[in-house]
Amino acid sequence: MAAKKTVTKKTTAKKSSAKKAVKKTSAKKATKKTKAPKAAAPVGPYTPVVRAGDWVIVSGQLGLKDGVLAKGVAAQTAQAVVNLKARLAEAGVTINDVKKTLCFLTDMDTFPTFNEAYVAGFGKSRPARSTIGVASLPFGGQVEIEAWAYKPVR
Repeated sequence: MAAKKTVTKKTTAKKSSAKKAVKKTSAKKATKKTKAPKAAAPVGPYTPVVRAGDWVIVSGQLGLKDGVLAKGVAAQTAQAVVNLKARLAEAGVTINDVKKTLCFLTDMDTFPTFNEAYVAGFGKSRPARSTIGVASLPFGGQVEIEAWAYKPVR
């Protein structure tokens, strides 16, 4: 009888170790899937994201990906929001923490197109927003989005 108990304990220990290994592997996979994309290096002499107490301020984001400007207002807006989310993630906040955005358009006639892409990118989050028409933006961009997020330091 004693031999059977030992075998059972060893088998149970092996099963338990296998379950732990599966959990660790699953956790690693989940982390990889939810990891935010790395934000691009800034394209000028500024700090892209700053924490000031409970506030996280993200400098204006263009619709650039790998140094290439997306084509059109909708694509630039979508990419600017992706870039914004990456900057927010650097500071440990999300799009849901954004309380205010300041948006710049080089052509206010594109506002409806911009607005649709902005809403798609922000999902259910609806921060306060100002949208301003400007003569031009860096690199020939048509859209730039700045954000202020609030997340108390704990």
